[in-house]
Amino acid sequence: MVRRRSGTVVGAGAAGLLALALLAWFLTDPGHDDGGTPSCGGLRATGWRPDDTMTREFARYGDDDSRTDDWTGGDGTRSVRLPDGRTLWLSADTFLDRVHPGGQRVPHPSWVRNSALVMSPGGRLTRTLTGPPAADGRPSALFPGTTGGNGGELWRWPVQAVVEPRAPGSSERVVRVLLWQRGSGTAPWVFGVPLATEVATLSLPDLRLEGVAPVHRPAADTAPERRVLYGTSAVRHGGWTYAYGADERGVRDGGPSRAYVARVPHGALADGSAWRYWNGSRWVPDAADAAPLDFDGGTGGVPGSGTGGVPGDGGRDGAGDGERAGSATNTYTVVRRGGTWLLLTVDAGGPDGKPSRNVVSFWSCAPHGPWHGPDTVGEPPLPPGAAEAGASAYNPQGHAEFGGDGGLLLGYDVNVVSDPGAIHRDVELYRPRFLRLTLGPTGSGR
Repeated sequence: MVRRRSGTVVGAGAAGLLALALLAWFLTDPGHDDGGTPSCGGLRATGWRPDDTMTREFARYGDDDSRTDDWTGGDGTRSVRLPDGRTLWLSADTFLDRVHPGGQRVPHPSWVRNSALVMSPGGRLTRTLTGPPAADGRPSALFPGTTGGNGGELWRWPVQAVVEPRAPGSSERVVRVLLWQRGSGTAPWVFGVPLATEVATLSLPDLRLEGVAPVHRPAADTAPERRVLYGTSAVRHGGWTYAYGADERGVRDGGPSRAYVARVPHGALADGSAWRYWNGSRWVPDAADAAPLDFDGGTGGVPGSGTGGVPGDGGRDGAGDGERAGSATNTYTVVRRGGTWLLLTVDAGGPDGKPSRNVVSFWSCAPHGPWHGPDTVGEPPLPPGAAEAGASAYNPQGHAEFGGDGGLLLGYDVNVVSDPGAIHRDVELYRPRFLRLTLGPTGSGR
């Protein structure tokens, strides 16, 4: 019996070592479950219409003055469906307080760096999640900021969120919210210097903040425009969460940024050691080895090489055929339809070298590309008076959980950067708006 028992223990130990070896291979093998599928085909938006129902719901909630500590406007709008049918909407810089009749916000309104909104299964926004009251009694950010070593503000902007097991294999589920940590800076970094990618954990079903974990911090000596933050979009597929990111060359230059992707096993998004980054040919553990995504002829390249990256950075632009490829901003979205991956972005490379107003799309048969396109989706409509105020649309985000008709709900944000007071004179100039896209194969008409 001693021998049999000992043999069982030895066998279990060997099996455990084998399992660890298999897990290590699973995390690093370049070809294991790369998200590709033989059913993939070209995909594009073949038409669109304003989704007035969703746009009006945000307006209704923002104009409701029954409470004065909830959302009246924000940007960075992303969403995740919860297991009980509710939807959690994430918002970056958020204005609170009261909205006067006629759409004017009160003078000097309360605002926080981030918040979240809860939507009922029936599609009605019901409450705003913020942090505990600050010293002045006003709400604080849901994901609190800190102070840097130089005394400057460090804040967090939420980006995409997913629902996943608390740990790999766990039956308990939590919400994981990807965060961008940013710090105060001077032009061109007036919206903050990129510092780190973090992940917050919210409990279910009560959506209580449990903590924030760092997952990737670029080296401090990396130029701000070359720092990559992950989470502008995240897609769960095949046992993995694919987290998309970008550098911030577009912030510095006003042109395109470079897109990147990492993947993490389900249940491990808050564990930085579990992240693997696409280096152009395989998934690797060191983020410094990540390569820009391959868009139509780019090589995948290495950061700073001028090859690969987003369109307009090598690829078709370098082919000498006179055809201009579209270009991506650092806030783009990726969704999956059937076997096809679809990326949508505001075109950051207009014919005059400046950002255009159009949303464009690219498609791929794998999460890391190569990406084919661009196909023009169209120019998102702005609210009345927005053009005169100098407003612009940005941050298109797909909300796949609202695609029951086979289409895609696409949200986008509106802001007036040149006149900050404009968004208080007209609250519609700092609220999300929505389109309903019809999707079809590339080459089909509108």
